[in-house]
Amino acid sequence: MKKLLIVYYSWSNGNTERIAKMLQKETGGDLVKIDTVVPYKGSHNDVVRQGQEEVERGFEPEIKPLDVNITDYDVIAVGTPTWWYTMAPAVHTFLHEQDFSGKTVIPFMTNGGWPGHVIKDMKALCKGANAVCDMQIRFDSTGGSRLETPLEQIEKWIQNVKKQL
Repeated sequence: MKKLLIVYYSWSNGNTERIAKMLQKETGGDLVKIDTVVPYKGSHNDVVRQGQEEVERGFEPEIKPLDVNITDYDVIAVGTPTWWYTMAPAVHTFLHEQDFSGKTVIPFMTNGGWPGHVIKDMKALCKGANAVCDMQIRFDSTGGSRLETPLEQIEKWIQNVKKQL
């Protein structure tokens, strides 16, 4: 059986974390959260403005070291919220820093109705990986935590992920 690592970044409502934990519960994979060295501060609107500016200039914030070694895993699921039609800058940093040669990568993202090009962008950064089972999970468009993607679709995706192990 292949070894699974689930890596995610989640900021405001914890929607991406919620999906990552669902995946972890059903697969038994190891779970690790990406954190920035300098946390985002201020109001929700302040962080949204900062996030937009970071995305527009391709900024990669410094992230805290993970307490796992990526080379120990065969399959790596990577989750991100959508920030201005792409992945959160912290996930960009993580993906850019890794060598995914020979790995299977499962990109997943959460969004409020505007999925943008997150999955395409994530796959582009996973050089040498076999990217499979990508998933877009929608929550309500007000920035809340109400799941809009049917739970059955998420459960089916998790079963497909399990087939990679």
